[in-house]
Amino acid sequence: MIERRRPGRGTRGYPRPQLVRAHWLSLDGSWDFHIDRDGRLERPRDVPWDQTIQVPFSRSAGSSGIGDTGFYRACWYRRSFDPPPLEPAERLLLHFGAVDHRARVWVDGAFAGDHVGGYTPFELDITDLVAQDGPTTLVVHAEDDPGDLTKPRGKQDWQLEPHSIWYPRTTGVWQSVWLEKVPATRIGRLLWSASLLRWEIGFEAWLTRPWRDDLRLGLRLEHEGKPLADDSYAVIASEVHRRIALSDPGIDDFRNELLWSPEQPRLIDARIRLTDAAGQVIDEVTSYTALRSVGLDGEHLTLNGRPYPLRMVLDQGYWPDTGMTPPDDAALRRDVDLVRAMGFNGVRKHQKVEDPRYLYWADRLGLLVWSEMPSAYRFTLDAVERVTREWTDVIRRDASHPCIVAWVPVNESWGVPNLPDSPAERHYVQALYSLSKTLDPTRPVVGNDGWESVVTDIIAIHDYEASPERLVHRYHGDALMPHLLRKERPGGRALVLGDHPHHPRPMVLSEFGGIALREPGVWGYSVCSTPEELAGRYEDLMRAVHSIGMLAGFCYTQLTDTYQEANGLLQADRTPKFPIEQIRAATLGSRRP
Repeated sequence: MIERRRPGRGTRGYPRPQLVRAHWLSLDGSWDFHIDRDGRLERPRDVPWDQTIQVPFSRSAGSSGIGDTGFYRACWYRRSFDPPPLEPAERLLLHFGAVDHRARVWVDGAFAGDHVGGYTPFELDITDLVAQDGPTTLVVHAEDDPGDLTKPRGKQDWQLEPHSIWYPRTTGVWQSVWLEKVPATRIGRLLWSASLLRWEIGFEAWLTRPWRDDLRLGLRLEHEGKPLADDSYAVIASEVHRRIALSDPGIDDFRNELLWSPEQPRLIDARIRLTDAAGQVIDEVTSYTALRSVGLDGEHLTLNGRPYPLRMVLDQGYWPDTGMTPPDDAALRRDVDLVRAMGFNGVRKHQKVEDPRYLYWADRLGLLVWSEMPSAYRFTLDAVERVTREWTDVIRRDASHPCIVAWVPVNESWGVPNLPDSPAERHYVQALYSLSKTLDPTRPVVGNDGWESVVTDIIAIHDYEASPERLVHRYHGDALMPHLLRKERPGGRALVLGDHPHHPRPMVLSEFGGIALREPGVWGYSVCSTPEELAGRYEDLMRAVHSIGMLAGFCYTQLTDTYQEANGLLQADRTPKFPIEQIRAATLGSRRP
């Protein structure tokens, strides 16, 4: 039987926290496994099942039971399950959180479907393929060429051994696999937005076919048990688009009681019901949203209409024994709690599309997130198509999370190495910027984080200058802005390209610091010898950055040590390198006693 579970309970929590149904079954756990090093096997019946693996951990992670970080092109997974009984109008969906990079799926020997893209979810309707009695066998083939630089791969190294700032590869299943029993006509997707100007919630729902003329969609919104709206809409097409006007409380003291921010992460709970003409419930899901706005006001980033300085930390999202997959749901919550305890109000998720459960905890506990597309490393038509398709899916998956306050399609000109001289590459970055603004007009977009900006809402600068004095001199004073944009070259790169307009916009020091403790085999942008020296240098850098008035915010590199890149404030196991209270005081700009 499919279990009745609630989000946030159990070891991993409900995998899709903004569209929750009561009945689901996790398929995480032990699977049969085989590494196909040359990628020659084509059919499940030809696979010699010679190992077992713990899903959802990648084969390179120790917790998978495999721990193989070598080169190979493909791997195979197999497990059996007992399908739940289905009513005539019910369907059985098979969900994958993420499989890197191309997945093909068979159910009881019949091909069920495939998906390309290592960071985005997909689902398959397997109703007509499962066994009517007895167990059903599921087989997954994951293909992932380790040397392919045209696919979005983020920090996954193309060399055999991790080097510099790149890490072991993550091939195959690395997020949860789960089953869900659903009605044939159902709520397939939700999208939330908010307008503080009109004091309303935007609500969009897409229904799966077949849909009927007698359907109604009911929506109930509550905050801390108090009803805010209870509406019902006739479904006249397979999509429902509505704006729910809330009662404007008037003065700011009352309005602030409903607004979401990192200091007060107030969420609005939602229940959505699909009913027929007789009032019979066909489908029911729960979700949540929030009232909050993010925008630009000259050189300021605004949250809920007020300037809001960013205090972010770069977060790669890796764990020592589990790689890109969190050990469990508690590990995701702990990371959010740690970031907040260290005085930061946001994270820049770097070269990784994070598990939706992380975004859930950021929404619930209060943490801003910059969402960044993992890079491809060559500029080809194939790379353009792959990045564009997967970035579209990323925004579609995550646009309803209130914690996300910026989209970043490109980082440091990765994938566009000739940006200063190539019109095609500049048009590509401009196209990704415009695509992001089209898919989500409510958030700022950083066209190319770091340097060589051709179009952007925020000028994001990467500067690993180790001297606090030189850092202050470089960025101090509004009169220096035109000179800075034209002349300064952190990392040897121009900050803006061509006729990029120089009108006021927020400037964020989105990478700096990167100080590692001196140990054999570690890498950092600079090094120090002791935890006490690290603490002193962090405090000095933070004091310098807080004194730069032109900055709308900063992002320190980085949260944790990650493999050989040992420049974290925390060790890889999340142990602080110097006291959390000391980190917090410096992050907030407090002076040393």
